[in-house]
Amino acid sequence: MSETASTAAERVEPVTAEQADNSGTPLRVTATPAALELIEELKAEYGPVMFHQSGGCCDGSSPMCYAVGDFITGDGDVHLGRVGGADFFISRSQFEVWKHTHIMLDVVPGRGGMFSLENGREKRFHIRSRLFTSAENEALSGACRM
Repeated sequence: MSETASTAAERVEPVTAEQADNSGTPLRVTATPAALELIEELKAEYGPVMFHQSGGCCDGSSPMCYAVGDFITGDGDVHLGRVGGADFFISRSQFEVWKHTHIMLDVVPGRGGMFSLENGREKRFHIRSRLFTSAENEALSGACRM
């Protein structure tokens, strides 16, 4: 991605939720450099991608990466933000549990979720998280598209 095409959030090396968007609102989801690299690899192969934080079942609670259009979001999903140019969603019911949590997308060795695009690469997306501070929670009030 060219420097002129990337957004301010993508130019930031996303490490902590202390980083904020242009309005000063803390980011709900960020990605490590390793995750951004894997996202670029997947985009080169599949075109635009998106994420949905899995709620369990077959793939546990793994972040799932799909080609745009292969997973349909709707009224039951919350848009947390973008990482590496990819939209990141979570189900509304999970958001109610995780709304006070900063999510950092990372990469670790292993197999990806059965339906996630990184499967078979011997590395997979992984979520790291921490609770937002009181000030961050106040700044985030009403900040997600629902």
